Amino acid sequence: MYRPTELFAFLEEMGLRPKKGLSQNFLTDGNILRKIVRLAEIQPQDLVLEIGSGPGALTEALLAYPIHLLAVEKDITLAEALQNRKNTLPGKLEVLANDFLTLPLEETLKKRLLPSQKVKIVANLPYHLTTPILAHVLPHHSLISSLTVMVQKEVAERMCGTPNTADYSSFSIFLDFYANIDKGFPVSRHCFYPVPNVDSQVVHISLHPPPLTEPSAAQFFQLTRTAFGKRRKMLRSSLKELYPAQKVEEALACLQKPVSTRPQELHLTEFLALYHLLK
Repeated sequence: MYRPTELFAFLEEMGLRPKKGLSQNFLTDGNILRKIVRLAEIQPQDLVLEIGSGPGALTEALLAYPIHLLAVEKDITLAEALQNRKNTLPGKLEVLANDFLTLPLEETLKKRLLPSQKVKIVANLPYHLTTPILAHVLPHHSLISSLTVMVQKEVAERMCGTPNTADYSSFSIFLDFYANIDKGFPVSRHCFYPVPNVDSQVVHISLHPPPLTEPSAAQFFQLTRTAFGKRRKMLRSSLKELYPAQKVEEALACLQKPVSTRPQELHLTEFLALYHLLK
């Protein structure tokens, strides 16, 4: 499946066309596939979860290693086709015909993980579902060690956004809260069929224990989302639906920040300190 001719022959044989509604843009560059696997730091006996296996090009690249691969594919026809190829591929492959976002993730992983083992996620993510998939996955740091995923280039920029830049947002803070991000490498739109309208980036996300647990984490994210909902306003104004302006000003003073501080000026540790002062 590395070459466009192989992909075209497979799609024709199956009577399939890429479905725009499922963000089906299939990677056809073998060099990129191998770079993804190297960035994921796959080791023998790893449990690897692939989200959206599609025709199976990345699946094949992953199974070049002696691993246990769990491939989740929403498209029933593609899932069945991969299941039918199971005996022709090396390694241990399980195929789940399932919408990943409805998958009982904790239960699914615990059934397959060995003691002290964590799963590695590797995927060419459906671009319209990148944020919900990350929100579904990142809180499970006790079960997942890393994600190596293809995302839209602009999304990668937001994921890696830093204070006082246009890309910095509540999404950047959410990622920083749960993980460290390696920006990885860019991928041209011309490495896909059909060719999408955007370029891509492969990022490597290493999970770590978050600084807050539930329900405090949810309350913290309510604060950051509310703050960035009006990013051009000062925090005392953008947070007024949650806290009195005077209380925000007093908290900022404790942090030695001026009352004119805006959300894009605070990094994660400062937002955490602000949350503790306001709660």
